[in-house]
Amino acid sequence: MVFIIFGLAAIITVLAAIELSNSADILSKKTSLGGFLVGTLLLGGATSLPEFTTSISSIVINNPDIAVGNLLGSNMFNIFIIACFDLYYRKKRLFELASPGHMYTAGLGLTLSAMTLVALLQKSEYTVLWIGADSLLIVFIYGAGMFVISRVTTELTDNQVMALDFGEKVKENSKSTPSLLRALFTFFIAAIIIMITGTLLSVSGDTIADITGIGSTFIGSFLMAATTSLPEAVAVLIALRLRNVNLAIGSILGSNIFNLLILVGTDIIYTRNPIFAVVAPLHEITAMTVTGLSVLITLSLMRNKVKSTLSYMIPSLLIIIGYFIAFYLIFNG
Repeated sequence: MVFIIFGLAAIITVLAAIELSNSADILSKKTSLGGFLVGTLLLGGATSLPEFTTSISSIVINNPDIAVGNLLGSNMFNIFIIACFDLYYRKKRLFELASPGHMYTAGLGLTLSAMTLVALLQKSEYTVLWIGADSLLIVFIYGAGMFVISRVTTELTDNQVMALDFGEKVKENSKSTPSLLRALFTFFIAAIIIMITGTLLSVSGDTIADITGIGSTFIGSFLMAATTSLPEAVAVLIALRLRNVNLAIGSILGSNIFNLLILVGTDIIYTRNPIFAVVAPLHEITAMTVTGLSVLITLSLMRNKVKSTLSYMIPSLLIIIGYFIAFYLIFNG
């Protein structure tokens, strides 16, 4: 029965994510925000709702390993997703079409990932009240980074690239496009549905971990992470089908930095000890992998145009290889 619940929750999550992505695309084109900001702030945050409910629920049922593994594993899986799509559309070169603003978001994600890795390695028990000092530092850097991004992006002409397609201009039919108000309503409802199904995924995933005996770290880092990242995968797919490259990339990068903020939230709720000090050492492998993959995606966004398709593909190929290496190490750990 638990497997049926898990599967149904995953299916509903996918369907809700499709509506979420379609609504976000409308918002990016009918407002002054554009694909970059809608993807990074709205879609990135909304698609992270399963990670939010899953991780918070895992803390409530006293399983911090699923909480941490889910968030770090989701970030790893998110980067894996965009790398797979980049290889599929290798002739279009998604990263070269992206808005320059994504470099700052990717850089912030890389910084927060590295800080999380250091926190897991140090396992410091120093707290302010009951909250780990490492978590408070991550929150500070997150806030400072988002402030810088907001200032920088105001100087970018995002509206000129918000619907960058694959070399062609997309003709919009205003008569067939839902209104802005309807898009906002649909976005809100889809986000709520995704939040509810995230809770179901958490509870059923914890039960599956007990039944199979695989272990909470692996379940959190891969099974739960991949499932709760379904909205991101669907969001990228729909955004690319709508030829909104910035929405696709923004949803992934925005989700990743939001997930690390959620990780701090789990530390606040888990009042027994600083969460980084009590989880399994295997999470260090996941955090190290996320940091390494974040370096690759940041470099992909920063580098100049390359001549050959093979040279362009190298970072995405390395991301995919790194993901499967981490999968092997954690499964056998």
